[in-house]
Amino acid sequence: MTASRNRMFDRDTFLLGTFASNCSGGMTVTKVPERWDNSWANNLRLARLLDDAGIDFMLPIARWIGYGGETNFHGGVLETMTWAAGLLAKTRNICVFATVHTAANHPVVVAKQLATIDQISDGRVGLNIVAGWNKPEYEALGLTLPDDHESRYGYAQEWFDIVRALWSREEAFDWDGTYFKLKNVLGDPRPSTLLPILNAAGSDQGRKFAVRNADFLFTPAIDLARSKDEISALKQQGKEAGRAVEVLTFSHVVCRPTEKEARDYLEHSGKTHADWEAVDNLVRLQFAHAHSFPHDLLALIRDRMAAGHGGFPLTGTPEQVAEGIISLHEAGFRGTTLSFVDYAEEFPYFRDNVLPILEARGIRPAHRPAEAAA
Repeated sequence: MTASRNRMFDRDTFLLGTFASNCSGGMTVTKVPERWDNSWANNLRLARLLDDAGIDFMLPIARWIGYGGETNFHGGVLETMTWAAGLLAKTRNICVFATVHTAANHPVVVAKQLATIDQISDGRVGLNIVAGWNKPEYEALGLTLPDDHESRYGYAQEWFDIVRALWSREEAFDWDGTYFKLKNVLGDPRPSTLLPILNAAGSDQGRKFAVRNADFLFTPAIDLARSKDEISALKQQGKEAGRAVEVLTFSHVVCRPTEKEARDYLEHSGKTHADWEAVDNLVRLQFAHAHSFPHDLLALIRDRMAAGHGGFPLTGTPEQVAEGIISLHEAGFRGTTLSFVDYAEEFPYFRDNVLPILEARGIRPAHRPAEAAA
């Protein structure tokens, strides 16, 4: 493989992306009528806005059933592999990830899908690996969710080992593993460049998997002092494994000309009109099956779950939102995703008023929109 032109590997900038625009409601568990409509037309409109503004990536969530409540939050979801292929065909610079559940997608098929999208995008696709946690989704697909993390991540490790073998070996091979028995498989085509690999993990086994395999580990920022120590430990684990591991987080933006306007809207969308039934279903499942959030803090962030799926709150004026992003940078995060109640309507204000502050503070490069059309 040649060196990647993927923006995720640009070491000179604090990475910014969006999260879950392929999902109904995005990251906001709200009943307000202006909540995100995840139609293809809206996603394409957003992708072009982001691409033109120099935003680095788009990250989707793979969901198969919703969380119930009045809105059935995340009940409507655009499938991520085809979503990524379509957006990459219509943009020029941005990286778009596909989020893939290892248990629901065969590694030989995934390897070929991503190699195809690599050609479509000229090397701008990424892979977000999900080892699985949501038991109702497994049941919906007729699968059994292993109770122990060792089995889930053992399966995911063999799954990804096969993907990497298909991307690197030039001759057909057999595979006699614990979970897969393959005969005479060959990856053709193979990606032309290195694909950025992302994984969100909270358990010890999950983080060991991420450190061994991922370029970016995705984790919440709840207490930045705690995050700073956590990031330092993860980087040390990566160093001991001979790998450079970066850490990303996710944020929710409510940016308005005044702090009062921002806080009033957060109260309106994320509390007064939150879909609390869906929020409680989401929190219950996180407690029961996932380790993405520290369980000792999960009960404290129920409001954050409604406003932005537990993401770091960036609420206030452009200056306050910029300072919040800078605080994530100073804590050691390599980047953050952004979500909005209505991504396409709210992002232009963020673009025009927050990005220039980040550029002036030196954590984002100066961007000329004409570069996107070059």
